[in-house]
Order: sequence, then structure tokens, then C-alpha cells
Amino acid sequence: MRLALAEAARGLGRTSPNPAVGAVLVKGGRVVGRGHHARAGGPHAEVEALLQAGARARGADLYVTLEPCDHQGKTPPCTEAILRAGVARVFIGSRDPNPLVDGRGQARLEAAGVPVTAGVLRAECDALNHPWFTFITALRPFVTLKVASTLDGRLATRSGDSRWVSGPEARAWVHRLRDRVDAVLVGRATALADDPRLTTRLPGGGGRDPLRVVLDTRLTLPRTLHLFRQRSAAPTLVAHATTRRRDLGPRVELLRCRRAPGGVDLTDLLARLAARGVTHLLVEGGGAVAGAFLEAGLVDRLALVLAPRVLGQGISWSPPSAPRHMAGALALEGMSVERLGEDLLVQGRPVLARAPRRG
Repeated sequence: MRLALAEAARGLGRTSPNPAVGAVLVKGGRVVGRGHHARAGGPHAEVEALLQAGARARGADLYVTLEPCDHQGKTPPCTEAILRAGVARVFIGSRDPNPLVDGRGQARLEAAGVPVTAGVLRAECDALNHPWFTFITALRPFVTLKVASTLDGRLATRSGDSRWVSGPEARAWVHRLRDRVDAVLVGRATALADDPRLTTRLPGGGGRDPLRVVLDTRLTLPRTLHLFRQRSAAPTLVAHATTRRRDLGPRVELLRCRRAPGGVDLTDLLARLAARGVTHLLVEGGGAVAGAFLEAGLVDRLALVLAPRVLGQGISWSPPSAPRHMAGALALEGMSVERLGEDLLVQGRPVLARAPRRG
């Protein structure tokens, strides 16, 4: 199953609105076929592995990170291909929460006499497709909020200088993350202050650019920004809440959303992005955008890069409403910490801290 997970990881960021799936066929203790889902509309991982194995698939064991589908979509049901190939046993990592599958794939195989073992390395398999699970069950993209700050929570100096808060290793990590998400978002202030490209720049020139999204409620950003002029395979989407129309370039699309008190209605924006097949959104905006997503409860993972610096004063980030008591502070569940060069990467799911029990 770990080999299947490695195969699945090869499809991250390339398969939306489908999940990333890996499959491995084993016979006589040897791998005879492996495959991954490479793009939406293309062969599923199980089919790729079966094609590679050929006749050797008969009597082999299939390890697949996600329950095989049993419905006709853009491709035929994987269960049919598995049964035709004569696979002996099937080992599944995650159960598919898609209502079109959700147990039907496993039931079809078992009804045909193929033994199925579910939940193999389930935690690892679930983690791999956590964004897609959110997309299917919550009908919106999974949101990762990335913040790079000093130890005292500053994003930039008082003058607005933020280059660079974090070191080269942390910035390289961000580019690897961009390569695996569907879209990356900033706010108007960041677009003006930093004029970012929001492209993916990996060693050797590889990587895939995500859809670039910028919040511009009144549609007033200048056409000279890199977001509008940068040559990229990915378009730029300007989310606004006005009746104005503007021509910002051939690779720029306007997306009108509902207006909220603070600007663009983020819940409406996420629903519209989901309709475009965006399953994982990376938010790289400044303090106001970070606070708005946190305040709305729309952040599924916070990735906080802490640089070993202290500014004392400067531009900070936090949710707009500051609690009066520690029990109301934002906390991280499932927290992990790792080194990125001189910086620390702290990740977790943001939640409201629970009030302490009184004995």
C-alpha cells in the first residue's frame, strides 16, 4: 500500500475534480503492475496497473488507495476491469465518500467472490485525499492558509517590506505546494504591495502553475500587475462584487460574487471555485485576507512559517475579532512541526480553543 501511496502522490494537483489514486498489483511477492490516475478523463489507477500487468494480473493481489468505482463516468467502472482481469484479492485504503461509490465498489467485488480488505493504511490514504474529501462532502475546496511571519507575528515591517520574511528553503516548500494545489489566492493589498506572479518555480523549470485568484471587490487593480501580464498556462481569475466590466488581458477572467460586509463573499467564492473543479485552494494573502478566511471558519489547514526574527513593530496577522479570554483563542489540532532551513513550519487544523472545565 505504501507503493500505491507513492503512485497516487504523482497525480496530486493534476486530477481535479477527481481524487489522486494509486494502485499496485502483487503476485508471488513481486510487483507486476502499478499505476496512478494522471488526469481527469484519463484511465484510473487500477486500469493503468492492470494494463501494465497484462496476463500476470490473473491471481494477483490489488492494492489501491481508494475504493474502486462501480459507476460509468468518463471512464468505465474499475470494478468491471478488476473482475475481467481475474484479480484474486483487493486491498483498499480509503472508502470513497462520493455518493456514486460509497461502498458500492467494495460490495460489487465481494458479491462477485473477490475478497476485499478495507482500511489498509487508512490514515495515510485519507490524508492524501483530504482536500478531495472536503470537496465532495462540503461542496467547496479544501483551504490551506499559508502565513510567513516573524516570531512576534509580523508579516512585514512598518513600511510594508516583506522580502524576505522566510528563507529560501521555506520559499521552495511553497513552490512545491503550489505545484500540488488547484488554485492560489491573494488579496488586493498583496497584489499591489508585492506584485506577485503566483507561478510555480521548481528546480529545472518543472512544475505546474495553479489557477491564480485575486480578490478585488471594486475591480480597480491596474493592468500592469504581473498577475495580468505573466505568461502562464494558468489563467488569472479576478473575484469581484461590482457591476463594472473591465478588460484586463487575454488570460484574465472576471468572476462576479456576492458582496459581504468585508468585500467579496468568501463562501460564495468557494462555491464558484468548486463549480470550476477546484478541490484545493492555497490562500497566500496578507493579514486581512488571512483574518477573513479564519473568521469565516473556512480554513481547513493553517501552514505557519515562523522565521527566527523579531520586528517589535510592523504589519501583523490575526483573525479580526480578538477574544477577551484565552478560552476563545484560535488553536491548532493535529499540529506538526518541522524545520525548513532556519525556519519552522507549523501546521494544523485551526479551531476555537475549548473552555477549560471547572472542577
